[in-house]
Amino acid sequence: MRKLVGFFIVVLSFLEPVVAQEISYKTIENINYYPKALQQSDTYLASQARLDIYYPEDKKDVPVIIWFHGGGLTGGSKEIPQALKNKGYCIVGVGYRLSPKVKASVCIEDATAAIAWTFKNIEAYNGDSKNIFVSGHSAGGYLALMSIMDKSRLAKYDINANDVAGLIPFSGHTITHFTIRAERGIPGEQPIVDAYAPLYFVRNDAPPILLITGDRELEMLGRYEENAYFYRMMKVAGQQHIKQYEMQGYGHNMTHPAYPLLLRFVAENSVKSEQ
Repeated sequence: MRKLVGFFIVVLSFLEPVVAQEISYKTIENINYYPKALQQSDTYLASQARLDIYYPEDKKDVPVIIWFHGGGLTGGSKEIPQALKNKGYCIVGVGYRLSPKVKASVCIEDATAAIAWTFKNIEAYNGDSKNIFVSGHSAGGYLALMSIMDKSRLAKYDINANDVAGLIPFSGHTITHFTIRAERGIPGEQPIVDAYAPLYFVRNDAPPILLITGDRELEMLGRYEENAYFYRMMKVAGQQHIKQYEMQGYGHNMTHPAYPLLLRFVAENSVKSEQ
């Protein structure tokens, strides 16, 4: 576990690799990641289950960052964070259906489908399917964790979750999400660990993980502590490639100072192409 002060984050920002300015980027918006038959049968799915892709036009086989937006599984919309642009990577911003129009568990199904689509299609956008990193903030961090920790979800698409190059949730639930608990009439202060909790799927063979939360005294509910427990149980299970950072002085909305950590993690964990 590490505490990072604001000064260190600023220094990290200046130490990021400089990417040549001549690289040109393109954005493709509103790509449906479910089959047409499903889109035609469900108008809400067709409108929400879409993704945007931002990628370098003249550079192939670049690492990919899949980003899930936050919003408590009840709000928000797909986004490509400005801080991740112009860094030489392919960024996938994912939209998904929201509660209460669907059960919150459907959000996880959508997130998994988007990751599967990315594995199977990202090379057409100069991304490297061997270097896919999954990230997101708050509810998005939870979706990133659930989609990968529960290996059975991607297995339905004939994809091994361990083929993900890395998992970087920002302030994500590791217990059962509070919106799922609310659907059952359970208050947010009552923690539960069941099949909708990343903690339920602790294992030693997961991809490299970087857990980032805000300051334990400023975070939402016990977000730091549940991530710390996830970290500890993963270590006890034998996972060697996991770290946790506490962003000292920052609350739940700690994305801006955390982006440099995400970018450094991607740079350090990308598998070099054999080409």
